[in-house]
Amino acid sequence: MIKGKEGYLKKLTASMYIPSQEVGKELDGSTPPSVFIGSWNYPKVLAGPMIAPLHGDTIIMDRPESWIPEKKTQEDIIRYRLNLIRGKKIVSVTKLQDRFIDTLRDIALSDRSLESVAQFQHAPKGMSFSDEHTPFGPSAPLDRLEIDNARWEQNLERVYYDVDLLAADAVVDLHDRGLPFSSIEKAFSMGTLGVGKRRRLVPTRWSITACDSTLANRLLQKVRGYDAIDCCQVREFSSLNNYYAVLLLPGPWQYEWMEAFLHILGDEELIFSDYETNGGKKGYSRVGGCYYSCKMAVLEALAREKKQAGAIILREAYSGYVPLGVFNVRENVRNAMQERALPFDDMKSALWHIGSRLQLPLKRFILSSDLLKEQLRSRQTTLSSFHCGYQPCSKIGSRIPILRRERMPQSKLSSYRVESCNLG
Repeated sequence: MIKGKEGYLKKLTASMYIPSQEVGKELDGSTPPSVFIGSWNYPKVLAGPMIAPLHGDTIIMDRPESWIPEKKTQEDIIRYRLNLIRGKKIVSVTKLQDRFIDTLRDIALSDRSLESVAQFQHAPKGMSFSDEHTPFGPSAPLDRLEIDNARWEQNLERVYYDVDLLAADAVVDLHDRGLPFSSIEKAFSMGTLGVGKRRRLVPTRWSITACDSTLANRLLQKVRGYDAIDCCQVREFSSLNNYYAVLLLPGPWQYEWMEAFLHILGDEELIFSDYETNGGKKGYSRVGGCYYSCKMAVLEALAREKKQAGAIILREAYSGYVPLGVFNVRENVRNAMQERALPFDDMKSALWHIGSRLQLPLKRFILSSDLLKEQLRSRQTTLSSFHCGYQPCSKIGSRIPILRRERMPQSKLSSYRVESCNLG
């Protein structure tokens, strides 16, 4: 019996087997640049670099923001990630004055890939897939790590030396200057942001959510001051075996995230959801970091457009889906919010449109919802309204095509070897 999203994803990732990249005790390669800090045994954690057994520019292997715009397939992404070898060493999160930490800091703040040499205690083994962080290949404890001379990205260097700047202010400043989220998150994780005496290492999965939630909170402060949109809107996007529909409602900010996992392990049709009213949310979301990644992506677009709206997001993940980290949600929703907004006369018409694109009956989402169900009740719309087919709004006229959904047989997951890794 699966209890909750976390249990389901653990079962999903446990069912995956991909042979490890074969690497010996010594590795001569390039880091994208990339570091990973685990959360196990906090405040003493396993930290280290991610190195590819390749030379030259490997930034694409750890730049999630570029994968969808550059039309990288799920196979491309998995190939990139499983060819990143994780070195690790036990460190204290508060002891930042350390030669090893200095080296990791150089990697995290670098503006380019760095040639690296690592010596491990044994040949790296295993792999890691998670719905929170991007996958990576085999890992092993480090005996030695050397890197090329690093040149820091100038904006990251500036906030590093500003020891009076709050970490939240630094995250917002870097985002406003257009730095990729992945660069900001790594800098946060390495303890290079914030008031000097408060700095410490932050586990990667925690730092991702911290940056998403920090940005969302600041963006929401702006969005609350804007006029509401004047009609219901739908924006949608499909990629990496997922479909996303963003329903925007006229009125003040409120938010619900719903995601369905369909026939990935077998016959399962599972829906997980969480929400917040205009007053905000207390406590950590029951659906994990994707709640904050989606919230940030929607608010980022609303702030850019200087509009306010309520937001209800429906996601379906299909057979062939592989957990790739919360970037999958953030970047897909970002792309959805950049699509042309489809206007609708009312909420019911907008939901008819979304229902025509879903594989699962829309009624299943409604029954699993909190905010959506309440919105329908307030509009005196019954569930029986959503039993049958598509009913277009007069402002739309016709359907638009859904992007092709990739399907990747499990048999292909064994082919991700470094010799086939094309960085182009």
